[in-house]
Amino acid sequence: MIRNKEIISDFVLNEIPIQSKSRIWLSIISDGLGLNIEVPIMVVRGTPGGPVLGITAAVHGNELNGIPVIQRLINEVDPADVYGTIVAIPVFNIPSFQRKKRRFNDGVDLNHIMPGKSNGNISQVYAHRMFNKVVKHFDYLLDLHTASHGRVNSFYVRADMSNAITREMALLQNAQIIVNNPPSDGTLRGAAEDIGIHAITIEIGNPNTFQKKMIRSGVEGIHNILSYLNMTDDDIITSDFDTELCDRSYWIYTDTGGLLSVHVDLTQKVKRGDHIATIRNVFGDIKTKYYSPEDGIVIGKSISPNNQTGGRILHLGILDSIQ
Repeated sequence: MIRNKEIISDFVLNEIPIQSKSRIWLSIISDGLGLNIEVPIMVVRGTPGGPVLGITAAVHGNELNGIPVIQRLINEVDPADVYGTIVAIPVFNIPSFQRKKRRFNDGVDLNHIMPGKSNGNISQVYAHRMFNKVVKHFDYLLDLHTASHGRVNSFYVRADMSNAITREMALLQNAQIIVNNPPSDGTLRGAAEDIGIHAITIEIGNPNTFQKKMIRSGVEGIHNILSYLNMTDDDIITSDFDTELCDRSYWIYTDTGGLLSVHVDLTQKVKRGDHIATIRNVFGDIKTKYYSPEDGIVIGKSISPNNQTGGRILHLGILDSIQ
């Protein structure tokens, strides 16, 4: 049975009945008309005593694949079969979602300023209230993202692979690629890790769309986490391919503007010196060719031909030599 609740200003887990599903609207800030801006939260509270798994989506307002991942997961689980609590936020960044934009109202990337400030500007206050009102309740966090406008992503995970628990959480996603990424970087994942919440970022495909295959993969990975945490007794599903592990990654940028063509595919392995992209002028003449600076694997890439100086070409992962 789904339990709907009135709008609230404080999120108190113990007030939610055990073995229930709840839909909650949490008031976070108010707009210029003084009207409340509320965040939807879906809670599955099972048997008390277990861990609290948090799942967040749409921290960037144009990154949508995580929303149906959460919807499907919550629909599939039965509170009677859950040991602990699942707290899922299908749209974390309401102002950006409503505007179909990546960034917050003031042009700030919300995932660069976590955990925010109680007395800061509008984006900092929003981040601070979301983090302190909700995220601090979590024992574990899965933060669902996608590529941004004009780019595409593989199904990949960012995690602190030096931590045994977060490493296992990452591996359980059956992702194409995992990138080692320590915390303390201003992200929601990093801020959560800083206060002892085991957290990973899951990149589920492309922006502004729903991709069925990516969504299925996201749901499967979360079910694996629930089993790993003994919150359910489902079987863990393993993949039939090897996940590529990367020590680090970085974006390669253009040094001139023009019409960009990227010649490599997602998850393709490249060698140092491979021709990866070309810039042409408006007449179709080649201005610059770009080559891979080192061996690696393509995590994400630009698909927008219109590319100014300093535009992104591709996200290169540097493979772990001892994986």
